[in-house]
Amino acid sequence: MTAEAVIAPVTQAAAPAPAAPRRRMALALKFALALVGLVTFVLVVNGLINTFLSYEEAKRASVRVQREKAQGAAERIDLFISGIEQQMGWTTRAEWARVPVEQRRYDFIRLLRQSPAITELTHVGGDGKELLKLSRLEPDVVGSGTDYSADPRFARAVDAKGGDTRAWFGPVTFRRGSEPYMTISLAHGGRTPGVTIAEVNLKLIWDVINAIKIGEAGYAFIADARGHLVAHPDMSLVLRDTDLSALPHIAHAVSGKAAGEAEVESSTGLDGRSVLVASAPIPRLSWFVFVQLPTAEALAPVYASLAQTGALLALGLVLASVMGGLLARRMVVPIRTLQLGAERIGAGALDERIEVRTGDEIEALAGSFNRMAGRIQESYATLEAKVEARTHDLNEALVYQTGSSNILKVIAASPTDVAPVLNAIVDSAR
Repeated sequence: MTAEAVIAPVTQAAAPAPAAPRRRMALALKFALALVGLVTFVLVVNGLINTFLSYEEAKRASVRVQREKAQGAAERIDLFISGIEQQMGWTTRAEWARVPVEQRRYDFIRLLRQSPAITELTHVGGDGKELLKLSRLEPDVVGSGTDYSADPRFARAVDAKGGDTRAWFGPVTFRRGSEPYMTISLAHGGRTPGVTIAEVNLKLIWDVINAIKIGEAGYAFIADARGHLVAHPDMSLVLRDTDLSALPHIAHAVSGKAAGEAEVESSTGLDGRSVLVASAPIPRLSWFVFVQLPTAEALAPVYASLAQTGALLALGLVLASVMGGLLARRMVVPIRTLQLGAERIGAGALDERIEVRTGDEIEALAGSFNRMAGRIQESYATLEAKVEARTHDLNEALVYQTGSSNILKVIAASPTDVAPVLNAIVDSAR
């Protein structure tokens, strides 16, 4: 085997493979895609901005309404408790403990008539012994001497007297199966103060909470300082002493952060759904009124706007596709005419003229092609005339050279004979 035979396959193997033909996209398709892409981008950006703004506005509006309802409920409840406390106040004067028992009993009867929410009143002396007890449900008791000295209803009220308030509010309890009650203990004036204890029916608070309606699924409820339910539209949750302290908005409120930090607006409800929440405190009772609304319901207008944006986007895409196709056709047809005309001119049809009437740059370009073709045609005609004249001159020169060559050949053949030379000159002249 020779060296050339070995080198040949190697050389053939090393030759680069031919490049794959470049895929081209029609100009009309490019133009249509560009127009559709631009319209899509504008509509999507506009839709996103509008959706974001609508979301924020809907959220703020919903939370604002919920906060107003929560504050209104908190004010009504605080006013209700303050009214009871004021009505009890005239039984806590230092001199009231020195009036006869019958007078005190009459005062209690009058207080029960003036305040239907109070179901039971008890007067405890400064030594912690019960002096008088009136109830709507039980017989009156006078001078029973029951010791209240260790009872929070007495001890906490006496301790509270040295602070900003002389009232103590007990936890919510339930009697007769479902009615909520709370104890209000008010310390008397004097050095050894007694205490007036009132058992208050909180049904009015229940009515306030149940009356708060927001949307279709929104509602209000009350939680105490521990995060336990005090009032809720679902009575069974309250009766089970439901603990809501694990919910973010409850934990934030009862931890005392609500006064120094923005309250939690988006949270999780008791059923696990996402909700928007607003709250208002009742400082006197260390309670919090919460008004919540499912996020899906609060943002329903935003979802409707988003659907509308999607419909407009689809309509915009259809219109952009149609308009893009029409505009692309209007632009590409003249370009195609220009291309075909240029190909015919390039093939040698110099008398070809491109007819484009668009009134824009494409028509100007067609005119430039036509002028170029005319100049090339003129150049070709001039060149042919020059070639013909030059050919004639070259033919004449060739004839002269041929005659001179023949004469020289004759002279070289007969250097002494003049006749053949003259004959050759005559032939050349002819």
